[in-house]
Amino acid sequence: MSLFIASINSGSNGNCYYVGNQQEAVLIDAGVSCRETEKRMLKLGLSLKKVKAVFVSHEHTDHISGLVSLVKKYRMPVYITESTFKNSNPKIDAALLRSYSANDTINIGTLTVIPFQKYHDAFDPHSYTVEFAGVKVGVFTDIGAVCNRLVHHFSQCHAAFLEANYDEEMLERGGYPLALKNRIRKGNGHLSNKQAAALFMQHRPAHMSHLLLSHLSKNNNSPKIVKDLFDSIAGKVKIIIASRNKETGVYNIRHPKVSSVYTLSEAREFQLSLF
Repeated sequence: MSLFIASINSGSNGNCYYVGNQQEAVLIDAGVSCRETEKRMLKLGLSLKKVKAVFVSHEHTDHISGLVSLVKKYRMPVYITESTFKNSNPKIDAALLRSYSANDTINIGTLTVIPFQKYHDAFDPHSYTVEFAGVKVGVFTDIGAVCNRLVHHFSQCHAAFLEANYDEEMLERGGYPLALKNRIRKGNGHLSNKQAAALFMQHRPAHMSHLLLSHLSKNNNSPKIVKDLFDSIAGKVKIIIASRNKETGVYNIRHPKVSSVYTLSEAREFQLSLF
């Protein structure tokens, strides 16, 4: 029993995360064009025909810019809160819209998705966990501060996409206006590398096997800084940097403690097994 996960893209230029099993999958956000999503998933050996729903975390452009075209082509349901929909108003067939509230238990076939509220400067932002057969994956990005809800869900995950947006010194020295710097770091923006590392060190469960560090800033962070920091505290957890410019590999998250990365040929075999 496994969940297969991949970042299709991660950053202020677009966010999209894949979580699924052999029967069905969900996308968390659709901030990459339909064409680019198709291209990257094909490269990974993943099938959009198996994606049974898209979950929208909040209304910012880097999370929804590819939503309308993707949904129009593949006719997949969109799970979005009423407030997020009202403040983004995507032109989506009403028959495909599904409203949800925090802490709902949403069943997508054999997958169970639980949304919960987070701190971010959006109207009704949510993070998610996705579970199948006791294997749980979290998608935790665009987080202004670590709260008890995040700690609760993170501490249960076998794998997680976790934001590590900025290096505090790079942000302070950088050329952003003070107001923008404060937006990023004052509790409703993004998690710093140090904040993400503290959450990981203090609350990672013993069964966590993979951590995909996500939503890195182009101007206020570097993959090397993040990788060096987390490699020093990772223990047995595999650390992956989710790129702003390309997809990651497909990672096989197994229960209870055994996980592996799929090679491209293995991923294609997995895709073929779905039909």
